[in-house]
Amino acid sequence: MSRTVSKLPPGANRILFVKNLSYNITGEDLYDLFGRYGSLRQVRIGNEAKTKGTAFVVFEDVMDAKNALDHLNGFHLQERYIVVLFHMASRQDAITQKAEIAKREEELAKLKAQHNIRDDD
Repeated sequence: MSRTVSKLPPGANRILFVKNLSYNITGEDLYDLFGRYGSLRQVRIGNEAKTKGTAFVVFEDVMDAKNALDHLNGFHLQERYIVVLFHMASRQDAITQKAEIAKREEELAKLKAQHNIRDDD
């Protein structure tokens, strides 16, 4: 199968981040909508307070993801205009690293208290 080769933007990948979704959206709704643009590997809908109204859609092929992004960004779905972006793994990694550093600092403080070690300023 031949495809026309179009240039991918920097940071393009198979994972799309979708936001401004209705809280009533289902995985089936997203599979139906995004599946029109290619084979999907996974759909994950946010279900916590900070992630409600968002989802990750993972395609099998990066060109299918780009096509979906081009066609669905700004799409009107369940009375809302959705925002579709390429997932930025580096941002997620930075958040994870910050959480890991905070956890380690907390563990260090506990160990210092446990062994009566003070910081001399």
